[in-house]
Amino acid sequence: MDELAGKAWKFGDNISTDHIAPGRFFHLRTNLPELAKHVLEDADTEFASKVSVGDFVVGGRNFGLGSSREHAPQIIKLAGVGAVLAKSVARIFFRNAINVGLPVLVCDTDKIDDGDQLEVDLENGIVFDRSKDIKLEFAPLPPAMVKILADGGLVEHFKKHGGLAIG
Repeated sequence: MDELAGKAWKFGDNISTDHIAPGRFFHLRTNLPELAKHVLEDADTEFASKVSVGDFVVGGRNFGLGSSREHAPQIIKLAGVGAVLAKSVARIFFRNAINVGLPVLVCDTDKIDDGDQLEVDLENGIVFDRSKDIKLEFAPLPPAMVKILADGGLVEHFKKHGGLAIG
């Protein structure tokens, strides 16, 4: 999972978990593949039907604010998104995303436009915008998080490596 590539889907500031997983579809929370058909519907009505595997959600400030809907990052991942890039991210969204195996990278997204072709090097902390031939840096994720992501999330990581010793 060291390198990712895909198209940028640009969103603005303050994309909430309600934008990601609209409350009117609350009844689908036990059917995540069906709920994923409505991911980010309130921010872009065509996103779920047009996103391709490996594409990126690119946000502004405060991405994922609001309630701790753990299914919000799950349905982003189920939609095929390779990673979320944003200027800042709500802490609970960030933790939920890592736990389900969805990379979330904090970087300056101002120079990225909707439709840009991106490559992300997780190990070295670089977003390469192929459309503009520019590199953007981000603080690389800690090795433990990279391992959790590579294993497919926290549950799969524990299945593979066992639980953590406490104390």
